[in-house]
Formats: sequence, C-alpha cells, structure tokens
Amino acid sequence: MEKIPFERPKNFYDEHLYPIDEQICALLKQRKDLSNNNPGYPSDEMIANLADKYELYEDFLSSIFGTLKMEDLFKPRVEPIGFRKHLPVLQSVEKDERLYSVTFIRQFENASVVNLNIDWDGTNDHPHELDHDNFELSVGESYDCRMESGGGSTGYYHYNYIVSPPLPDDFSGIDLTFKEYKDHFKEKPTGLEFRIQL
Repeated sequence: MEKIPFERPKNFYDEHLYPIDEQICALLKQRKDLSNNNPGYPSDEMIANLADKYELYEDFLSSIFGTLKMEDLFKPRVEPIGFRKHLPVLQSVEKDERLYSVTFIRQFENASVVNLNIDWDGTNDHPHELDHDNFELSVGESYDCRMESGGGSTGYYHYNYIVSPPLPDDFSGIDLTFKEYKDHFKEKPTGLEFRIQL
C-alpha cells in the first residue's frame, strides 16, 4: 500500500509563529520520551476540559491526539527494489488448530519480504464473515518490520511484511516472532505469540 504524500500549503506562513511551533515540536518530543512512545489517549472528560480551558474544539483536539497515536504511519517507508532471489524457509508452528507457516523469503537489494500463511479447517466458516486480527512481526532491534498487505478466504489468510535492512542470505539462527493484536494500534494483544526459527 503506497502512502499518499502530504502536500504542504505554500501560500503563507507567519514567521512570528516559528518560536511557538518550535515549542510545540519540543513538547511533542518530550511527550513521546516521557510516555516511552506509548502515550495512550486522553479520556473524553480530559479532552472536554482541555477544549474548554484553551478555547479549542473537542473534535479538533481528538483529531490531534488521534494523529499522535499514528506516528509510525508517517515513518519513511522502504519499498523493496532490485529483486535478487527466493530463499526457501519451509517452517511452521501449529497453535489452536491453526497452522502458521513461512515457506520462503523474497530477497531484494534493500529489503526482505516475509510471507506469513495461516491455514485452518474452514469447512464451518461463513463467507464474508472472516474474523482475522493483525500480526506484528519482530526480528530484533536491528530490523524495521512493517506489514505491507494481507488477504485471504475460507480456511486461509496471509500477510506480507517488509523487513529492512534485508535479512542475510544465510539466515540460520534468526527468529521471526509474531504477535497477534485485535487492533492496528497494537493496544489490544490477544495473547497469541509464536516464533518461527529460521
């Protein structure tokens, strides 16, 4: 999924505001550091109090705090370029009657693409009512992992993850750790976590 770039208005900026804008940025950084990059979201009552105190609209403040929770979405994205090869993996883990497998990794010059497959007995599934959650991939602090896409049907689902920098061609000893969440903001873990050892 390609991120649509934000087009900054270029017609006017009151440069007297720059010191205040710099303070806003310093406070955002302070907030991020103090919360360990996990700020949560103010309650409706807090939003109403802040709106009243500073003569701002509640929906405007809600929008700002909602955007602060999505900072990772604005992170520069690595797009895989220069396909090199497929690396066979053929590893799987079974949990709660579901088979989680990674069959191969696509190697590019600047990234790797990991494909997670989930298979189950879908004979009792109802079409168009597939209940699936989000899985986060972690490879270690040296790697940035983001889910790029996913899809599926009865008895099957898959997710693609872009990992940068690319994993080594000899990936023996590397673990792919997957954690399941009920939401995109990773605030509601389901408790399901599994590891596929390469």
